[in-house]
Amino acid sequence: MTQTVSMPLWAFVLIVLFAAVTFASHFLFPSVRWFFRKRAERVIAQMNERLQRPVEPFKLARRYDMIQRLIYDPEVTQAIVDHAKKEGVPENVAFEMAQRYAREIVPSFSATAYFSVGIRFARWLSKSLYRVRVGTFDRGRLAEIDPDATVVFVMNHRSNMDYVLVTYLAANASTLSYAVGEWARVWPLSSIIRAMGAYFIRRRSRGALYRKVLARYVQMATRGGVTQAMFPEGGLSLTGATAPPKLGLLSYIIDDYDPEKREVIFVPVALNYDRVLEDRFLIAADKSGRRRFRPPLWTVLRGLGGHLWDRITRRFKGFGTASVSFGSPVELSWFAPGEDMTDRVAAVLMERIRGVVPVLGVPLVAKHVLENGPVSFDDLNAAVAEDIADLRARGLPVPRRDAKDVVNEAVADLTVRGLITDDHGLCPGSGGEDVLRYYANSIVHHFDAVAAKTGT
Repeated sequence: MTQTVSMPLWAFVLIVLFAAVTFASHFLFPSVRWFFRKRAERVIAQMNERLQRPVEPFKLARRYDMIQRLIYDPEVTQAIVDHAKKEGVPENVAFEMAQRYAREIVPSFSATAYFSVGIRFARWLSKSLYRVRVGTFDRGRLAEIDPDATVVFVMNHRSNMDYVLVTYLAANASTLSYAVGEWARVWPLSSIIRAMGAYFIRRRSRGALYRKVLARYVQMATRGGVTQAMFPEGGLSLTGATAPPKLGLLSYIIDDYDPEKREVIFVPVALNYDRVLEDRFLIAADKSGRRRFRPPLWTVLRGLGGHLWDRITRRFKGFGTASVSFGSPVELSWFAPGEDMTDRVAAVLMERIRGVVPVLGVPLVAKHVLENGPVSFDDLNAAVAEDIADLRARGLPVPRRDAKDVVNEAVADLTVRGLITDDHGLCPGSGGEDVLRYYANSIVHHFDAVAAKTGT
């Protein structure tokens, strides 16, 4: 027992390594997990006292358990059998495919990441880039929402800043579970997004098995009362205008709706910006006819470097106003069941979203410069003031400042970007018409509605 044993150095290193791993997995890791679990529980308990809608138990379930529950769901199991028969593959192969889909979709919500990091970062980024304003917001009506109902925020999609902005503004109401596209499935961004409670979707997937796994997750989350946020347009608007809805996620919720178990209430949300960070990329994608608008890495780094330099030298004054408006909630129980129920719900939601799109300075100025340019400052001030007064009388969200200040700031921003020029009056700059039209499109429906009523 006391004899010396000699061995190669590599064997000794392996033994020590295996011993360390065994110690960590049996003693250290459980303790660390227990520590962070208890801390997360304390954070959730504190936040639930402050939130209007507490964090749902469904959202706090372990990710592994949720994946197991999803892939062994009877409907998913049947979809696995059907896929195996259709594709002529063994059922275990189809099962592994469904399991891979479930791992892609199911988030790993972390209360610490959401409240300690996510909310603070969203607040800082939103307020450092924009002057954040809330347009229409019926606090009383929103406060009357049944606390046991599942709330789904449905929003127009202008920018990737939408996620950040709405997360910040909804910080005191509830945690939001977003449906995020494939663009974010890159490390380490994917881990951060999952920790924030978001789930990934393949927008271009047409496989029945994938759609069933996604549908069942959305339906489970809805029945579990998870507050969700979705973009019915299915992607960023390439033209600036609100696009027709895509019914996938909406149909999953409606197909599984049971008024006897839990009400589903949709809250329309409309966003608008004086400056959309991705505007030129989106316009280029619209012209090319393809939705792929991933900017070159060098372009991103150069833009980020220039922005940081402007901040260091204190030349950055912000990108103007970002505004969010909340429309009247829509209860799913209002609609009679039928084959076209999803279409009817989508039509009402998109109409209410369009009806509360905030009107900002840059879109207003862009509209008048395109329609009336060259236009003098005095005429532009008068036209914008008239529009603001008319829109305010109709109850639409408009700038709170004086029309002259709104025009001066918008003209200054558009001039710096080379989008307008003063050539015996303000008119579009070289290559600026497309960008001006992009911004004008975001509010033109407010004026089209009036023109349709008056017959002009």
